[in-house]
Amino acid sequence: MTAPGYPVPARIHRVEDVVQRSRFLTTLAHAPTSDAAHAFVARVRDELPDATHHCWAFVAGPPGSTAHMGMSDAGEPHGTAGRPMLTALLHGGVGEVVAVSSRWFGGTKLGTGGLARAYAGGVTHALESLPTEWRVERRRRDVVVGYAHVDGLRQLMDELDVTLIEEVYGAEVRYVVGVPESAEASFRRRLADLTSGEARVGER
Repeated sequence: MTAPGYPVPARIHRVEDVVQRSRFLTTLAHAPTSDAAHAFVARVRDELPDATHHCWAFVAGPPGSTAHMGMSDAGEPHGTAGRPMLTALLHGGVGEVVAVSSRWFGGTKLGTGGLARAYAGGVTHALESLPTEWRVERRRRDVVVGYAHVDGLRQLMDELDVTLIEEVYGAEVRYVVGVPESAEASFRRRLADLTSGEARVGER
């Protein structure tokens, strides 16, 4: 059973469109934070310094979330690039994503409506073929168990898709784990049963 979550970009993905001789290169990437999104925009600017414009938009959260988002027309007429790109991202069903559209002017003016359609269309085109992976919301927890329960804990982690972040061996074994939000109650209950209540679980 797949844990609740959402798709995010699995890798950097790029598509090209030509609209009335203007070339649009749309690049999508994973952006779990606003800082990551801005850093990627700067990276594309450096990679393609000869482009006329580098317009961008990002959603640094679950699909459709407006809590952490941003956009820029980057010198194009106001509202013709960043906003259409952001709208396409918000309706694209993918989370934690940044889009950079690099345009090389081809000599023919597209008009405000034409620009908006071209920038939104580039993002939609890129999203259609974007490789994604599943992002599961997890909570970091400290788990301390005796050595006798290590194998049982590992099996329980596998069954509930709990990820291992760190392990420290001492008089007991301390694990830092990532527990899917939907599985936390079950994890705590089954861990208590497994260890007869001896396991200790703390928040990070």
